[in-house]
Amino acid sequence: MKTNKWSLLSIASIPLIMTLGNSMLIPVLPSIRNKLQITSFQVSLLITVYSAVAIILIPIAGYLSDRFGRKIIIIPSLLITGIGGLISGLAAWWLEHPYIVIILGRALQGVGAAGAFPIVLPLVGDIYNNESEVSKSLGIVETANTLGKVLSPILGSVLAFVVWFLPFLTIPVLCVASTLLVAFLVKSPTKKDMKEEKITFKGFLQNLKQIFANNGRWLTAIFAIGCICMFVIFGTLFYLSDTLEDKYQIKGIWKGCVIAIPSAALCLASFLTGKKIGENKKLMKWITLSGVAMVTAALVVSGMVQSLYGLITLVSVAGIGIGVTLPCLDAMITEGIDKAERGTITSIYSSMRFIGVAVGPPLASVLMKISPQSMFYTISSTCVVAALLALFAIKPSKEDKPTK
Repeated sequence: MKTNKWSLLSIASIPLIMTLGNSMLIPVLPSIRNKLQITSFQVSLLITVYSAVAIILIPIAGYLSDRFGRKIIIIPSLLITGIGGLISGLAAWWLEHPYIVIILGRALQGVGAAGAFPIVLPLVGDIYNNESEVSKSLGIVETANTLGKVLSPILGSVLAFVVWFLPFLTIPVLCVASTLLVAFLVKSPTKKDMKEEKITFKGFLQNLKQIFANNGRWLTAIFAIGCICMFVIFGTLFYLSDTLEDKYQIKGIWKGCVIAIPSAALCLASFLTGKKIGENKKLMKWITLSGVAMVTAALVVSGMVQSLYGLITLVSVAGIGIGVTLPCLDAMITEGIDKAERGTITSIYSSMRFIGVAVGPPLASVLMKISPQSMFYTISSTCVVAALLALFAIKPSKEDKPTK
């Protein structure tokens, strides 16, 4: 167990660092926009390009991790992510017009991200055999992910206060640290514990078809809800970052601290939920439904308030709703699929989450030009869809497993 704890802490560093590498740009996007003299839509593409590349490559990374092993995919991916950050940072430092090269560096980061965080979920499932331990461990991993969202606005603001492109140059340092932790402290299951026969790509496609034939309804629902949750997080935080600076004149480190408040609420909710849910799939379903309903209500009311304090409070309530939902989704999808196919299925799930990350900032930037109400009501309408999916498509069986 002591070895597993060190492994888990090292694994948790991956979502923490991947989140820092992406989310710490959120509070400094207005500064980057001003420095590069580009539009809000163009600066939002720094988030979108990273996610769009990852979306395409994540399923391939999942298949490769099922075939060749988790660490063999994770370690090079972390290094590629660091190289991408280095390219973006040096371009911002050395070039007079660095926008295109920064975008290319972010795209390379997306290549690395595809083989890092998405492989974490099946790796946790491989290390632990007891479903209750899997749920608790996934709760810690999701908490590390959300802790990154808490730290990122503060860290991003502090680094940008020194020099605006320093957040890019911090990414390689973080990635090297995570690489060393994973390389030396994570003990992957032995081949005896894993499926001996390596699956061919044709067999992979056949297995994937069979998995969706047996579990398509609840898997699709979880994919969609995960996508919507990330869309809400990144769309709302992008709006908050712009609004704090343009409307309320809150900038720099103070802005980072304000943005960290709803992220902290999300992080705490994830941690407590991961400890509570255990193996109870029915409880996971109802927590998911309640969490999404909470997000919907908070966003609808957010469109009506004018007060900054009211806005932060409501966005924090939405953060709690997402925080209780994500560990349930992680646990249902990891525990509901056999070990041999976990890398593939969780990678598709991660791709769907990255779609939400990719769509959130640019769509928010477009809707904000119409009105804040348009943005909040559009986002909350997607949450209604998520609530309906949780209610009707996720149906745990008597044996407490999700069924189609």
